[in-house]
Amino acid sequence: MNRHTAREKAFQAIFQMDMNEATPEEAIQNVMEEEELPVHDAFVNQLVFGVAEHKETIDQKITDHLEKWSFNRIASVEKTLLRMAVYELDYEEDIPEKVTLNEAVELAKVFGDDKSGSFVNGVLSKMID
Repeated sequence: MNRHTAREKAFQAIFQMDMNEATPEEAIQNVMEEEELPVHDAFVNQLVFGVAEHKETIDQKITDHLEKWSFNRIASVEKTLLRMAVYELDYEEDIPEKVTLNEAVELAKVFGDDKSGSFVNGVLSKMID
């Protein structure tokens, strides 16, 4: 599984954790296709378990970089993408910041609405400047 696909799966799992209060294990199992179940993708696991473990710190960092927004007003899709991207930026040293930013914006365009990509880009750009 390539990293883009892994990010999509991780996004779906983290979204489920937020919406349905699923555990990381349950969420990963729900989004992985049957032929992928025996050996979960390591990058999917890193992202999902990493976001779960560092959620409070990640949420605070997002809150600190919002302008004219409160954290509670952020839609679930954007909140999930920001959490995943902030985890990558802060805890995955081998991934270039621009790659993380681009991937988050691309996923926002797929899973969010017309303004999701620019919102995610704006918040993350403030973190890496």
